[in-house]
Amino acid sequence: MARIIIFGGHGKIALLAEPLLAERGDEVTAVIRNPDHAEDVRAAGARPLVADIERLDAEGIADLIRGHDAVVWSAGAGGGDPERTMAVDRDAAIRSMEASALAGVRRYVMVSYFGSSPEHGVDPQQPFFHYAEAKAAADEYLRATDLDWTVLGPSTLTLDPPSGRIDTKTAEAGRVSRADVAGVIAAALADDGTIRRTIRFNDGDQPIAEALAS
Repeated sequence: MARIIIFGGHGKIALLAEPLLAERGDEVTAVIRNPDHAEDVRAAGARPLVADIERLDAEGIADLIRGHDAVVWSAGAGGGDPERTMAVDRDAAIRSMEASALAGVRRYVMVSYFGSSPEHGVDPQQPFFHYAEAKAAADEYLRATDLDWTVLGPSTLTLDPPSGRIDTKTAEAGRVSRADVAGVIAAALADDGTIRRTIRFNDGDQPIAEALAS
């Protein structure tokens, strides 16, 4: 059994990951900003924890993390507002990494996206540019830490049912269901072989655990 805290606990992926973790016996804390979402989180098998990560400093976030064994960052501003995108997807994410170190919780899984890189190539005039910049900065910061990190890079997300199978070898982004991203989060947390790896993936033919191991 592991004690896992998920930031962005009411997101579509998080709500799919929480029951997978709870069903295997993990204790899951879901950090949410809106208290109205608490019942949804409980129904998914997690304990809701209401906190505004945009406003908390690293020590404040560390107080949330203490007592857990692993951190999953699945929070995001949702696009649309460049300033808030940077505040959440970059700044709050980085504070959560600092907080993990302060709390002595080394295991950290970042949910990023397939094309995340300082050389992402997104046109600065495109709305997606600020998200691409924020995620690249957060991912690079995480890779430079001493945490036991994993960066997950799913391709374009769908609402398809889970297949339980992915492709981690392709160099081209495709599509993957949110449900399978949830499955990858759960599998990565259970596999220390994913530590200090960036894993980009699409829908595929290989069972998730097997694909991560290879």
